[in-house]
Amino acid sequence: MTEKVTCFLPCRAGSERVRRKNVRPFAGYEYGLIQVKLRQLLASESIDEVVLTTDDPEILDYASSIKALRLRTHRRSEELSSSTTSTDQLVAHALDLVPDGHILWTHVTSPFITEKLYDQLVDTYFAQLQYGYDSLMTVTSIHGFLWQNGEPVNYDRNVEKWPRTQTLEPVHEINSGAFLSSTIQYHLMSDRIGRQPYMYSMNKITGFDIDSPEDFALAECLVEKRLVAL
Repeated sequence: MTEKVTCFLPCRAGSERVRRKNVRPFAGYEYGLIQVKLRQLLASESIDEVVLTTDDPEILDYASSIKALRLRTHRRSEELSSSTTSTDQLVAHALDLVPDGHILWTHVTSPFITEKLYDQLVDTYFAQLQYGYDSLMTVTSIHGFLWQNGEPVNYDRNVEKWPRTQTLEPVHEINSGAFLSSTIQYHLMSDRIGRQPYMYSMNKITGFDIDSPEDFALAECLVEKRLVAL
């Protein structure tokens, strides 16, 4: 199996929550999140190729202006670009575009995952394969009182009604920052992770996902206050 690592970067036009989310100016970047993410990915030393798949003509125009041999663009069909397109459909699409090697699936909406962190993720992924894991996904660990259906899910009130949050068993929230798996696993599982994914935990800021107008504004504030660097 080749050790080639290809980034799969899906970008859909017509965000329902944030208008022109992927290309509107962001934190001083004229082309916004797509500009930030492509700069990070192309600066990574561990990513051999970046495959950008989108139906957005603005993104395609911007990408065409980048002279990088490692960047490959694909005009995505309308069938795979609607708000009802499932992740399962995109998994098959990723495999069509990247038939062999390892796929690093990421999103422009995670602007604080930098090139150095992508390198760390790839290094960690290959290291953890030696310990029985078959894939990697990024998560944010939540240490808090979590309830569902009227009862707690991460502590036992019969033992202690209000334990210290430091002692609570963490719950891992998938932040969609990155998924790493081999194309073999994609074929076997029809999924972007395998049966034994390694959970790479990151803090709330690093794993911040822009999904709403409030998120967009908060992310810009984090940059302006120099609490995070792009």
